[in-house]
Amino acid sequence: MNLTKQFFKYVSQNIFGLLGTSCYILADTYFISQAAGTDGVTLLNLCLPIYNFIFAIGSMIGLGAATRYAILRAQGEERAAQRYFSNAVFCACLLAVPFVLVGIFCPGTLLRLMGGDAGIVALGIPYARIFLLFTPLFMCNYIVSAFVRNDGAPSLAMVATLSGSLFNVVFDYIFMFPMGLGLAGAALATAVSPMLSIAICSRHFFQKSNTLKLLGQSCQLGISGFVGEMSSGVTTTVFNFLLLGLAGNVAVAAYGVVANFALVATAIFNGVAQGAQPLVSRCYGHSDRAGARKLLILGSCTALVLAAALYAVVFGMTDTLVGWFNSENSVQMARFAHNGMRLYFVGYFFAGFNIVAAGYLSATNRPVEASVTSICRGVAAIVVCSLVMSALFGMNGVWAAFPASELLTALLTLFLLLRKKKQTV
Repeated sequence: MNLTKQFFKYVSQNIFGLLGTSCYILADTYFISQAAGTDGVTLLNLCLPIYNFIFAIGSMIGLGAATRYAILRAQGEERAAQRYFSNAVFCACLLAVPFVLVGIFCPGTLLRLMGGDAGIVALGIPYARIFLLFTPLFMCNYIVSAFVRNDGAPSLAMVATLSGSLFNVVFDYIFMFPMGLGLAGAALATAVSPMLSIAICSRHFFQKSNTLKLLGQSCQLGISGFVGEMSSGVTTTVFNFLLLGLAGNVAVAAYGVVANFALVATAIFNGVAQGAQPLVSRCYGHSDRAGARKLLILGSCTALVLAAALYAVVFGMTDTLVGWFNSENSVQMARFAHNGMRLYFVGYFFAGFNIVAAGYLSATNRPVEASVTSICRGVAAIVVCSLVMSALFGMNGVWAAFPASELLTALLTLFLLLRKKKQTV
């Protein structure tokens, strides 16, 4: 199979898998909005940065170790490559301990720190406690999927992810409504679904084609993945506090709608970047610079086309999309979310390129540059732009901060790619 066909095979399967993950978050939001109205949507949006942090750690360990594994295998270093899987799982379980302890002893304190008032905290304690207790499964699911994909089984990784997502959607409804568990039921469905995904991915370890061994180091190449996942959490946290100050809980609920659709959009572009990563790492390991460069161009063009299609859908269906999560028919929330969707999603014309380029830099063993790009878009640029633009333009400034920060990051990323063109690009 030629490189272009491999690219579209890996990317399409990874996009479908990650879309499944983001769609179950949409389902969570929909069911919660039906059960608890705007307070429920506000709660979920306050919890999203915590989810992002958990997934960010899983991404850092999983993508970093799996990328190193793929590069070493391509270079013929089989014995060195084998250490990474069990080390990744051990690190994830260790780093999950603080989340589990918070879930047991002080979930309410965490929700207060995220900006929840007394009513939101009382509503959210059971929800937060349950998903925090299952943190090890969330992280390990990310790791197992990354390794299976890098070991030549992207189809199995996709099926596992989609199956876990479908389970979550179905049991969201069953736990919340027929069984009457409410928000705790939504958290339980979300927490248990990684078990199914891991079980399906585990089939790979019994295949003859499997080169992964359950034996017992580096997260360096995964730092950009960590920051990339964290960027959603940082953006959500900063926006939540700014919007609370500008218009209160209803503004945060409106951002909850925008943020949930943004998760779907980000999943699409992460699908391109993560789908291409095993192929780029393989080319890099074989010193095939032309092949790696071709994959970067394919990824960037694919991201641009997807961004255009995405914005066309958002612009044409703004009110319909917002209405799905506005069970109380709040006019104010609908107006805030309408403006937010149309301004915020302009940013994906630049964010798609940034995500693909950061993945490429990691896959070609350039972790410092990948981290600089990710830190700029995920922390520095978005914080500065949101603070400045909200002060100047109010709520519209908050929404427009995302495209502004992504544009600045795209210029920096392009500079970093061209700076070492003779060596690796």
